[in-house]
Amino acid sequence: MSSSTSPESPITPSCGGVWDPDVAVIVDRIVAANLPPARVAGVEAVRRNLEAIIRPAGPDMESVVTTQFGGPHGTVPVRIYRPVGVPAIGAPGLVWFHGGGMIMGTLDSFDRLARDVASATGAVLINVDYRLAPEHRYPVGNDEAYAALCWAHESAEEIGLDNTQIGLGGDSAGGGLAASTALRARNEGGPAIAQQVLFYPGLERRRDRPSMREFGDSPFLVAEDIDWMKSLYLGDDPSVDDEYGVPALATSLAGLPPSVIAVGYADPLRDGVEEYGDRLRDAGVPTAQLRYPGVGHGFAMQVPTVIRARAAVREVGALVAARFAFTP
Repeated sequence: MSSSTSPESPITPSCGGVWDPDVAVIVDRIVAANLPPARVAGVEAVRRNLEAIIRPAGPDMESVVTTQFGGPHGTVPVRIYRPVGVPAIGAPGLVWFHGGGMIMGTLDSFDRLARDVASATGAVLINVDYRLAPEHRYPVGNDEAYAALCWAHESAEEIGLDNTQIGLGGDSAGGGLAASTALRARNEGGPAIAQQVLFYPGLERRRDRPSMREFGDSPFLVAEDIDWMKSLYLGDDPSVDDEYGVPALATSLAGLPPSVIAVGYADPLRDGVEEYGDRLRDAGVPTAQLRYPGVGHGFAMQVPTVIRARAAVREVGALVAARFAFTP
């Protein structure tokens, strides 16, 4: 399955430019704030800024439980969201990895997105608080992501999941973790994955692509900041990268789970994300690719204020729910 929600021309007529009107308001505020680039501000500052953002409360849940499991590098906190109306036994589940460039983000700062995705998909969402760089460099985050998938399968009965309907997902850097975890599970004969759900995933180091040239100075993600964050996690030497740290390096994508991939037109990562989706389809993986005009990187975090973000999360959620409903 493949699809796209965008026309050939991404320009939004009502805005007279690349941004939807409600996104343009956010862009104007970011520009007016005149904040330094992330690489200049530094890790602690960007962490504080992210945690300081106040977001409206998300959808109500039947339950939200914070717990932890023992991982390869110590205990890993997780927060489990069960949407209203989801059965207590035999529910579908998504193991979810939040974004933040592998250097920032917590269960609290990504609580709203977790609720939105859980509500839209009708799946129990397990949000994973993996360790961050630069304190914990590659492969720590990847190891903990894979361990979370294994733990979800081992704990399926206790959590109330159907272990044949456990998927993976994530946004931005977390989407990259989901993609790498799917590769590792395939390569190592690990737990079965019902599907992978990738919002604008970070799949590669920065490359000279048209979308990167056009939108590399985006207010939502800057090209040089991508280099900085990748180096903090992966190190400075690309020659030692592998397909788990950089999923785009995988020589084959055959045998991976059915995939839903969503990206904004004005995202510098767009071309690399869409190339990965094309490769999945070429490898015979059922793949829905969705490009949304008028928005940039991180749009799923803008559900409270951006109309197209709300539509995108609902649309992706419907595709995910349909896949779960028809899993053999």
